[in-house]
Amino acid sequence: MDMSAFDTLTIAMPKGRIFGEATELLRQAGVPLPADVSEDSRKLTVSAPEAGLSFLLVKPVDVPTYVEHGVADLGVVGKDVLLEEARDVYELLDLGISPCHMAVAGLPDWSPVLHPKVATKYPRIADRYFREQGQQVEVIKLNGSVELAPLIGLADRIVDIVSTGRTLKENGLTELEHITDITSRLIANRASYRLKSGRIQDLYEKLASVVEKGEPV
Repeated sequence: MDMSAFDTLTIAMPKGRIFGEATELLRQAGVPLPADVSEDSRKLTVSAPEAGLSFLLVKPVDVPTYVEHGVADLGVVGKDVLLEEARDVYELLDLGISPCHMAVAGLPDWSPVLHPKVATKYPRIADRYFREQGQQVEVIKLNGSVELAPLIGLADRIVDIVSTGRTLKENGLTELEHITDITSRLIANRASYRLKSGRIQDLYEKLASVVEKGEPV
């Protein structure tokens, strides 16, 4: 299939597990992807000419930025990133992959204090959640190992993604409050959604059909 540059859709994909699950979803939807399109690829750009697709492999947090600025027509990204980044993009479809949830966690013997400190990689989400709860907290932004914060007295609680809960348990922490469920979403650049509506709608319908069937990825 000979696709012109205008017909080709560029999709920003997060490196790692979501990439593998998303490409498997595309294959289940009948999209012809070459064998080298895999989560193990070290390439930053991968072409799938038969499908009229090209992929940008980027950090998860950067996916909405590439889509908002039009470098990518579409993106696959976790709802957590969308909530935190608040980018101007269309959220088209809940793909139902990489399910997890956002939660408040802390030490089992934690007790309320005045103006508690909360460590997190997601300051926007944490601030909004506690304001909605009517709680005044000090949010401390960390880029990794947030589970360490309550153990060394940096923070009273943390806000983070929870999948199996194993990491919390291994660090002696417990889940205190459930904030929101998280899955990966298909997003679109606003201009691309108009200019490439036919191609985007076709891909959307193929993916939606697989998602609705609930087939395992």
